[in-house]
Amino acid sequence: MLPYVLKRFAVAILVAITVSMITFSMIYLSGDPALALAGETATEADIENIRRVYGYDRPIVVQYLDWLYRAVQGDFGQSHYLKKPVSEVIFERLPTTMLLGFCALVFALTLSIPLGVLAAIRPNSMIDRVALTIAVVGQAMPSFWFALIMMLWLGIYWRLLPVTGTDSWANFVMPSIALGYYITPAVMRLTRAGMLEVLSTDYIRTARAKGLRPMTVLFKHALRNAIIPVVSLAAVQFGFMLGGSIVIETIFAINGLGFLAWESIQRADLPMMQAIVLVLSIFYIVLTFLADMLNAWLDPRIRVG
Repeated sequence: MLPYVLKRFAVAILVAITVSMITFSMIYLSGDPALALAGETATEADIENIRRVYGYDRPIVVQYLDWLYRAVQGDFGQSHYLKKPVSEVIFERLPTTMLLGFCALVFALTLSIPLGVLAAIRPNSMIDRVALTIAVVGQAMPSFWFALIMMLWLGIYWRLLPVTGTDSWANFVMPSIALGYYITPAVMRLTRAGMLEVLSTDYIRTARAKGLRPMTVLFKHALRNAIIPVVSLAAVQFGFMLGGSIVIETIFAINGLGFLAWESIQRADLPMMQAIVLVLSIFYIVLTFLADMLNAWLDPRIRVG
């Protein structure tokens, strides 16, 4: 197990370093950062002064290493717009986005895994057709359109749920459904395919022949093996939802990290944008690593492979 862990950890570190390089390069994608800070009416002397103050006159490698050293310590610099430490602003908004992503993931798994299992147990039945219909609709329907439809009916016409804000748990119902329903089809189809494959194996037939209870065969033997790829997908999709929550948070006016990213883009706040991209990428990498570890624990064959 230890060699497998070390191997996956080394891969995660290399990916994190690559992401940090790409993230740092964002500051130069739009041109000269000193000119962007100074404005179009600035003189050459003003631009040179900003380069000297912010360190843009140093070699790029030195700038990157200095930025990475400070980022590892949690220092992402100061927001050009808010005039506050970037890390302070991010960690104020991060819990809201994490809560939204967690609720969305719980909704997606609660809906998709039982549907996938039922569809596999009864292939080509009515429940199978309903599950596939839900999957097709969820895959084809844009999350922002679904969010707007829910806001219109549940929030405005029927007044069942609040439309915006984060004052109570009710504020997270519609955003969680809109965000979680987007990944439901992938998880449901993967669960269904995994269960169909496992239920046709020899050891499942042997377990049934030994007289084990159907629920024991289904959950203890079949689902445990069929759920392995779902674990990896769920971790990846959770990281994706954290990054993709920008649309949902903007629609529902949720003051989280996604909404902060949209604000930073509007304000051209480069340090804030860099930090958000890096933080979300690190979350994505860590979740993928943890999913690999959990899969290795569930299926020892993965460690050998």
